Amino acid sequence: MSKKQTFQEINEILDTFCVDCLLKKHFRQEHGKRYAHSFCINQCTVGQKIKEMGEKLT
Repeated sequence: MSKKQTFQEINEILDTFCVDCLLKKHFRQEHGKRYAHSFCINQCTVGQKIKEMGEKLT
């Protein structure tokens, strides 16, 4: 898979799952932006998938 295709796939995932994510919105309100971001990267299955794809780019 090329870098361009990987970026497109990551953008599709973000647009599909992350734009209106209720968990992210809730955690931002209750715990702050840093906690919500950390949750998305480390505990959310979608965030973990994006992280794996991003590691392939390097």
